[in-house]
Amino acid sequence: MALGGNETDGLHGPALVAALKEKIARKLLLVGIVGLGYVGIPLALVSARVGFPVLGFDIDAERVKRLNKGEAVIKHIRTDVLNEALASKRFEATDNFDRLAEPDAILIAVPTPLTKHREPDLLYVEQTARAIAKRLRRGQLVVLESTTWPGTTKEILRPILETSGLVCGQDFFLAFSPEREDPGNQQFGTATIPKVVGAEDPLALDYATALYDALIVKTVPVSSSATAEAVKLTENIFRSVNIALVNELKVIYDKMGIDVWEVIDAAKTKPFGFMPFYPGPGLGGHCIPIDPFYLTWKAREFDVTTRFIELAGQINTAMPQYVVDRLREAMDRTLKRGLNGASILIIGVAYKKNVDDMRESPSLRLIELIEHAGASVAYHDPYVPVIPMTREHASLAGRKSVPITAATIKDFDAVLIATDHDDVDYKLLAANAKLVVDTRNACARAGLSGPNLVKA
Repeated sequence: MALGGNETDGLHGPALVAALKEKIARKLLLVGIVGLGYVGIPLALVSARVGFPVLGFDIDAERVKRLNKGEAVIKHIRTDVLNEALASKRFEATDNFDRLAEPDAILIAVPTPLTKHREPDLLYVEQTARAIAKRLRRGQLVVLESTTWPGTTKEILRPILETSGLVCGQDFFLAFSPEREDPGNQQFGTATIPKVVGAEDPLALDYATALYDALIVKTVPVSSSATAEAVKLTENIFRSVNIALVNELKVIYDKMGIDVWEVIDAAKTKPFGFMPFYPGPGLGGHCIPIDPFYLTWKAREFDVTTRFIELAGQINTAMPQYVVDRLREAMDRTLKRGLNGASILIIGVAYKKNVDDMRESPSLRLIELIEHAGASVAYHDPYVPVIPMTREHASLAGRKSVPITAATIKDFDAVLIATDHDDVDYKLLAANAKLVVDTRNACARAGLSGPNLVKA
């Protein structure tokens, strides 16, 4: 793989950026991507597919080895695209961070979780920044893609990178461009989702925009890195608040004997003024359960309370317990028994359908709550054969998905649908389960009804 940088030695400022933009135009710019996960791998493959050489970095040596062999490490990412990039010599993965000096542009796509006190945890960003600073060279562009609070790029990333002795805006360039990945989305992928770009100075914005123009269908430059950081939070807070609203409506309408799913389906026929959101068993994924709290934390610095955002968080966080209460009520009413001593089958432990993404999945919380009530729990998920290790649900790691047949379904007292994967046989469930509690409206969408089917 060609190394970056040498032909720009001695250049500064606008002349340096002009030379690097010429490398972009000729597809000679070496793109480095730190973090080969749900964001980094698609970004790497898009970059390679349009003709750029890509060097991917990850601390997981086993993941690196598997990627270099063309093996799937994330189920919904196509191995044929990965192998095409490998065969063309335009993609290579490495766990050798000394090679960070090679790329002309380094895109950071590492996790930004919350601490147990629901405060931002920027450990991975800071570790990555320090690793880059040790190898930083003149002319490199560094772009943070990880979701974070407004000001992170300027207040956290920039000072760490400048410990290299290089000056931001003169020797190296710094920008923020929030990832907008939606795992499993068949309509929009990395290359077809417009990319917001903000930077620390006009030269960096020019450089970063030129790079993403070559990768993505459309770039949307904004006035600063902080503005770009705020854009990402706004997108996910919007979703969190609206999901909380329909979750609250679900609880209210259920008390009234009204089906919230029918209400939403009818309401969305209005061609203006309404956007459908759907209830569920709780929030999952890396973004929506986490991102709003990045803003609430930062807002305290300005003595601003975020009551609306925090209320939405409280409603969404309460949903797993609501589902378990509905399961308990349905069992008492239909089966004349409680949860204690019962056996429950959960359908789906991925946080959304048709992916293997377990991040922040509400199913893990559901399992713990149901077992705390005295029941035994098994799960079926065609995308998650084994529950991986997670920070907050370590006791569930290693559990295996059970196959579902007419006979095995009958062995359970109740089935709880937590994730509505398309390749689950809902007719088989409905025909053989004593009770199905459906949090995703999957059975109704499959045209199924009956006294043993309950929505939650």
